[in-house]
Amino acid sequence: MTAAPPVESPRTGAAAPPRERGPQDPGRSWAGQRALLRHLRPQRRRMAAGVLLGLVGSVMGLAQPLAAKRVVDDMGRGAPAAGPVIVLSLLVVAGAVLAGLGHYVLQWSAETVVCTARRRLTDRLLRLRVPVVESAEPGDLISRVTSDTTLLRQSAPQAVSAAVTGTLVTAATVVMMGLLDAVLLGVTLAVTAFVGVVAAVVAPRIGRATRHTQEAVGSIGAALERVLGAFRTIKASSAERREAEALRGAAERARRTGIRAAAWEAVSATASAVVVQVCFLVVLGVGGARVTSGATDVSTLVAFLLYLFALAPRIGQLVEGVGQFQVGSAAAVRIAEVERLETEQEERAGAPGDEGAGSPLGVTFDRVSFAYRPGLPRVHHEVSFTVPARGLTAFVGPSGAGKTTVFSLIERFYEQDAGRVLLDGEDIRHWPLTRLRASIGYVEQDVPVLAGTLRANLTLGTPDPGPEELARVLRLARLDVLAERLPEGLDTDVGHRGSRLSGGERQRVAIARALLRRPGLLLLDEATSQLDAANEAALRDTITETARRTTVLVIAHRLSTVTTADRIVVMEAGRVRAVGTHTELMTCDALYRDLARTQLLGR
Repeated sequence: MTAAPPVESPRTGAAAPPRERGPQDPGRSWAGQRALLRHLRPQRRRMAAGVLLGLVGSVMGLAQPLAAKRVVDDMGRGAPAAGPVIVLSLLVVAGAVLAGLGHYVLQWSAETVVCTARRRLTDRLLRLRVPVVESAEPGDLISRVTSDTTLLRQSAPQAVSAAVTGTLVTAATVVMMGLLDAVLLGVTLAVTAFVGVVAAVVAPRIGRATRHTQEAVGSIGAALERVLGAFRTIKASSAERREAEALRGAAERARRTGIRAAAWEAVSATASAVVVQVCFLVVLGVGGARVTSGATDVSTLVAFLLYLFALAPRIGQLVEGVGQFQVGSAAAVRIAEVERLETEQEERAGAPGDEGAGSPLGVTFDRVSFAYRPGLPRVHHEVSFTVPARGLTAFVGPSGAGKTTVFSLIERFYEQDAGRVLLDGEDIRHWPLTRLRASIGYVEQDVPVLAGTLRANLTLGTPDPGPEELARVLRLARLDVLAERLPEGLDTDVGHRGSRLSGGERQRVAIARALLRRPGLLLLDEATSQLDAANEAALRDTITETARRTTVLVIAHRLSTVTTADRIVVMEAGRVRAVGTHTELMTCDALYRDLARTQLLGR
């Protein structure tokens, strides 16, 4: 079997998502902000409505100190204060309702932003080229779809509200404070300027620390996916403690980066809180002195202090909004990295393949050379062979001869470096990918079975088969007895990766799934290796019968499969060594003769 491609990077040069970035990456912050704004732009109208509602509610809040001033003045004169109290109450209730409604609309918009981002990411992940996926960590990609998009939801409303409502209301509050007492306003601005300095210094560090935290969380996902993907191997190797230590190390790195982000956020929040307290004390002292001197009156000082209390949360909102914008920008950068990964390009529908998936297809390799990426040794060296439509062709050879790579190139999981791969005389690069793969049934060596029901796995490539057709392939793959034995028949859940099925049952599910498609070309990579003798013999007869109607290519490791083949392609070190029948090759090819005498062909 050909070795799997290395994981450093795909052969096309498309890099996997970066794991870590240095703190001084030029332009990273601006790129993150642009990426975040791209996510928010489709919801700009709804967000504008939410901001407007919040803004009106805040404006009503601005009128409350003036109403309170009127209440104090009327009470000081002994006049009835019922009217101003009613007005003040209405302003409080109306402002709270509008602000709450605005918050709801912003959260609604944020959920839509997250849903759109997740749909776009999952669609793109499914269209990624195979080399790109093989060079990435699945757990990290999952983290970007789940954890990073969640940060968009958390940061978007606060960032937008702070950017618009917070700024405008803060400006209006400052104006109102200036109209009441310019001296006290000057004192307030002098003290609060410190917050602006802190925000300018701390905000980039919050974004950087958040990005590192999300990268660490992605590492945890990758490490956990690695363990759960080989859970039985971990158990059998008594490696739980070692793997647990690795997971604890990843969790510790996430904790450290999270603490670093929390520390900077605490600095920002503490600075805001301290400034508010200091500002209150200073204004109270200076304002008291001005009341004593007769420069202002008590009601004005009360109104000014109410505006100061209203200004305090707005300053906190602005500071937190800047931090949340950095958090969202960091998440948007990680999402954008996935969106830049190379995907398969779906060509326009053309003439090749129009005859339908059921027509048997001939296969030709014409001097094909291939390496998994530049700089690595070639897996294929000018491989050439021709397989006519219909019939059974077996590929044999030592491990690493390039047999599985033949199937990968036919499926266009990879693109050859030189030469041509022809299907029915047409270069497969001229076939639309969906049409090409609809014409092929492929049973992989590790026969993946997905979580879900047995029916969902069988119909993965054929969504709506008729009951007669489904019953036919169940009989051919000898799954009919299994389906009858299961508690809910075909609707029985088979567990994660088919864990509730035996290895042989999973192979038969994969074979049935491929047969259900009625492909023009059937690719079987060691498809009966886990079957018992009786099931192998029955399925071998099924494959032989199928080969009379379609083209079957099989990578064989058992002599029993090879002897009945119409032709055998012997591969060695990435080259075709010989082609012939079993009888012919036993006579003329020493390598095949040695392999056949072992009764177990090279794996």
